[in-house]
This record gives sequence, C-alpha cells and structure tokens, in this order.
Amino acid sequence: MGHQRTMRQGAVDDRRSTPSEVVRIGVSIPIPEPYAARLTRARVEAGDPLAHAVPPHITLVPPTDVRADQLVRVEQQLAAVAAAHPPFIVELSGTGSFRPVSPVVFVQLRAGAQECGRLQQEVNAGVLTQELRFPYHPHVTIAHQLDEDTLDRAQSALAAFDAIFPVVHFSLYFHGIDGVWRDTADFALTS
Repeated sequence: MGHQRTMRQGAVDDRRSTPSEVVRIGVSIPIPEPYAARLTRARVEAGDPLAHAVPPHITLVPPTDVRADQLVRVEQQLAAVAAAHPPFIVELSGTGSFRPVSPVVFVQLRAGAQECGRLQQEVNAGVLTQELRFPYHPHVTIAHQLDEDTLDRAQSALAAFDAIFPVVHFSLYFHGIDGVWRDTADFALTS
C-alpha cells in the first residue's frame, strides 16, 4: 500500500542542513486558483505585510520548528494521514474575525470544516504533537495584526466572497530565510 507524495523540484531533498538544524514548517490545504489570486489581492489591498509571503491556505499545522533529522518522520506521518482520508469539498463563504481575542479577519468555511478538523487532529500527532494556543477553527486569513479600521475594511471587502473546490491533497511548507512560505511536498488524499 503506497502513498502519493509529490515533491517540488529544489525542495527538501536539495536543502543543505545538518541533522540538528531546526527548520520551520507548516502543513496546510492550499487554496487553488482562481481563488488564491483574489485572496492574495485582498490581503495586499488591506496592507497586510505578509500578503506575498504567505499563500492563501487553510492551516492544519501552524508554524512549527522541527529538527532537520525529523523531516523523514514528518513526511511519513503526513503520508499516512493523507492515505487514510478521502478527498472532500470546501466551500468558502463570507468573512469573520477572531477579534477581540486576536486581530485576524478571515474567510469562513461553509462546508469542509469537519473534514479539516479531522485532518488537523491527525497531523498534529506523533512528531508534530503540540498544544495549540487557540482551539482549531479552519479559515483563510485575509488580514492579520492590522489596525481596527483596516481590519473592518478587509472584512467588508470580502463579505460576499464565495468559492467551492475539491480538496485532493494538503501540503508541507517550509519557511524560507527570505520570510516566504513555500510548499515543498503534496500529500494526496487517497482513501
């Protein structure tokens, strides 16, 4: 029983690191085009400085530091989780906010939240076990750590946003020294 894993050229295998080096990773469901471009544009228009550094996504594992010598175990775990789950549909609709707890405006999931929650629980185990700062709530961030008026405008700008797409994989991301998050491997949902 194999798993499907797609590696990006020049990704993890080409990284030059020592076994004890710490790398920052994340695991997310990427938002496909044409929706990703619209969500990035909204983040740029809001003045979010991370607009071009963080591709639109639904987080499964937040930014997490792991030792380079643990990456094989991470990938094995992600492949096993992906192989145990079927593809599903996500529908994004409207906006929400975590204010006043956290200065974040996001696009909401109308469908697919339960499936994201199950994936999130399983990938946050084993080598990736961690205590989350907040309860898991799948969403797509469109403005983060900006002033209240800017957050209000960002929330209004995408209030009518709607998208529907199949989720057929999730991705492993690495945080580059340039501050940009890049997906380096995809793990196909195959169950």
